[in-house]
Formats: sequence, structure tokens, C-alpha cells
Amino acid sequence: MIPNWRPLQDELAVWEQHRLSLPLWWRDDDAISATPQLDRLIALSDTLGVPVHLAVIPKTCDTSLVARVDSSTLIPVVHGWAHLNHAPKQEKKSEFRMHRSMPTIIGDAQQGLDRLQDLFGERLAPMFVPPWNRIAPEVVAELPALGYRILSTATPRATPNAAPELHQVNTHLDPIDWRGTRGLVSPERLIDTTTALLRDRREGRSDNSEPFGVLTHHLVHDDAIWAFTHDLLHLLLDGPGVPWVATNEIRRPE
Repeated sequence: MIPNWRPLQDELAVWEQHRLSLPLWWRDDDAISATPQLDRLIALSDTLGVPVHLAVIPKTCDTSLVARVDSSTLIPVVHGWAHLNHAPKQEKKSEFRMHRSMPTIIGDAQQGLDRLQDLFGERLAPMFVPPWNRIAPEVVAELPALGYRILSTATPRATPNAAPELHQVNTHLDPIDWRGTRGLVSPERLIDTTTALLRDRREGRSDNSEPFGVLTHHLVHDDAIWAFTHDLLHLLLDGPGVPWVATNEIRRPE
């Protein structure tokens, strides 16, 4: 069944009438190596003309991925260290909450940046993406001293900066039904959610200077997820969407 895009189209028409601009970015998580799914992601990025911020797991990243990363299409960013859960069973999964000593946690964040900088060089953007989008405030406060300049988790940000010298740029829409079928969430629900998020921005209830983030996971997509991602991004870019790209400046403390 073809999704009913009319609610979102109507909202985007209002944006056009008011000559509003929507900063838009794309993040894709859990990259490790070159795969057919990665090739499909690259092809979709090329078709749409919007880069993908590729959240790479540093510990297990291999050289095949490095060879496939083109800075004009894929922008590598740091996805934790090993994507391992250290939380007890009764808590939600996390790698960078306070379930280990602070030196160990900070050491992992530093290792992640160092390894990917060695692999990708200037192509790496200084963005930290904690696995499962969860991170302790105490850890956030330490990220700028390591060289990170952007933190990305999920849901609309409360403030532009997560810490001094650390911008917050989150994702807002994930099309995958992680707690159910692990396929595509109902398209109508995704369209309604996107429409509501954009209306909140337009009416001042959330920060429209924050790039609107679409989150994907190329390794687990089925055809329905690929198709919806294409159609959503195409619609946004055909309207007020303007691609946002993270800079690659990594400033080390003196």
C-alpha cells in the first residue's frame, strides 16, 4: 500500500509559504566494513545528493571500510568504542554510562577518536555517537578535552551545546521498529511523527537551528526501509530541506 504523504506535504507547503528553511542531516549507525548494504547506502546518498554521517565502530572497523569511504558521500564519525553493553540486565543498554570507572570510559572514548583518526585522517568529523544514544552527563563533560566537538544522540535537543565547546546535534526519526518486527514502522505513523516534529519547529516549540536528523542502520534494512528512507529524504529535500554537514576540524588540547 502506498503511504499517504499528504499530512507532511501540507506541512511542508506551509514552510514554503513562510520561506522557512529546514537544516537536514543523515546519520547511519554501526558500520564496520564494506558490504553490499554499504554500497546501497552510498548509491542512495548519491541519488539524493545528501551525505551520510557514518557512525563507525572503532574497535572492529576494518580497512575495507576505509577504502569505501569517500568524503563527498560518507562522513565517518565515532560510534563509541566496541559497541558493548556494560549496563546490568535491569537497565537499558549502554556503553558510556557510569557502569565502569571514569578513566576506563574516557579511555574508550579517546581510543575511538584516535583509531578512526588514524584510519580516516581528515575525513573524520569530530562527532561522538554513543551506542544506543545513551551517555552519562559526567562523560559528556569530558568529551571536548579529548578533541570531540559534536555529540549526537536522539530526540530534539534541549540546548545547542551539550557542554562548553561541544555542540549537540541529534537525530529525530528512526524508521526501524526495534522493539517489534525490526522492519519498517508503520509509514503513516512515521509521516505523522515527522509532521508533528516539523510543526513544533515552525511554531517555536523546538529548535529549528538544530539540523533535523534521519537515523538509519544500513546493515539491517529491508526493501521497505530503503524505499521509505528514499521517499522521506527526497520529499524533505524537494521542499525546505537544506543538507547539513559536520566539519572535520579536530582540535587537540594544547
